[in-house]
Amino acid sequence: MSSEAPGMNISEVEVTNISAHGIWVLVSGKEYFMSYKDFPWFEEAPVGKIINVVELSSGHLYWRELDIDLSLESIKHPERFPLITKL
Repeated sequence: MSSEAPGMNISEVEVTNISAHGIWVLVSGKEYFMSYKDFPWFEEAPVGKIINVVELSSGHLYWRELDIDLSLESIKHPERFPLITKL
């Protein structure tokens, strides 16, 4: 018996709600809140681009149209990953 070589692992992830305060994503049966304060890139993004998200590998989310990739760890604990901007 032979099996094909594995390709890119893309799992189900879903944006379940978008509000004036942030977005909720459902990953592997757990829902996580992402506030605009901690994830400002989503605040002005069109809904169609926010909902277009995939889990490329375990714990790694990617919004292709927004060019945003985030680890699930940074979503769970944004205080561990402060935003740093260089002018």
